[in-house]
Amino acid sequence: MLRIGIRLPGMAANPEQKEEFMKYSIFIVFAFSLLLSGCTNTVGIIELKGKVVDEGTKTVIPNQLVIVEALLQNEDETTAIYAGEFTTDSSGCFVYTLKKVKNASLYNFCIKGNPAYDPSNQVLGLTELNNYGKFLSFEIKRIVDFTMYINRESTTPFRDTLIVSWETNEVDGKTLFPFKIENYHINAQEGLVWIGGDVKSKIITKVYADKNTIVHWELSRNGRHTDIIDTIFCRRNAANNVFLNY
Repeated sequence: MLRIGIRLPGMAANPEQKEEFMKYSIFIVFAFSLLLSGCTNTVGIIELKGKVVDEGTKTVIPNQLVIVEALLQNEDETTAIYAGEFTTDSSGCFVYTLKKVKNASLYNFCIKGNPAYDPSNQVLGLTELNNYGKFLSFEIKRIVDFTMYINRESTTPFRDTLIVSWETNEVDGKTLFPFKIENYHINAQEGLVWIGGDVKSKIITKVYADKNTIVHWELSRNGRHTDIIDTIFCRRNAANNVFLNY
């Protein structure tokens, strides 16, 4: 599978610049693929072969659904049109005949439907598919269960305020997977904020496997603000938990 890498010298590694860099990179790859595919015949068929693998272990993933969308560019708007789908066999491999959609030079391969993995989208141009279509390898990221336990032990009468956030592999955890809150005493205030003294709750979600998850606890008590940071390396075959007793 053809991979196109773009690196800008001297770029800092803070999250805001990384996000802007990723947006810029995606735009450049999209434009470059479109340029390469501009002179390619957009009718007919392409025989595709390949496999879907776990990004971390490189093991193949059987019975994985892949939906193919043709991307039609019209002025400043891109329209995705369903072009077909296929499923990997018991060995994690696939053979698929792609019927090209007229005037479509780019195709999005949507890898989804497996609860153990993060849904993935991989865009390939016709030039790439013509040249490397029989050697495709789609990598997807494993996700695992992650639980955050919260328990207020302090007996002081002050009304604490606790705010919780987390990121997994530098991705905002709330955007990766929906979270669920179970409150045994007072309820959270509009999401991930607890106000008061009688707090016992847990947050249930999913994070990337074999990656660091960073939990940020922001505690305000008696006019003082405290930041507590927990870093957890979440393994794919383990119970991944973190506890805050305050």
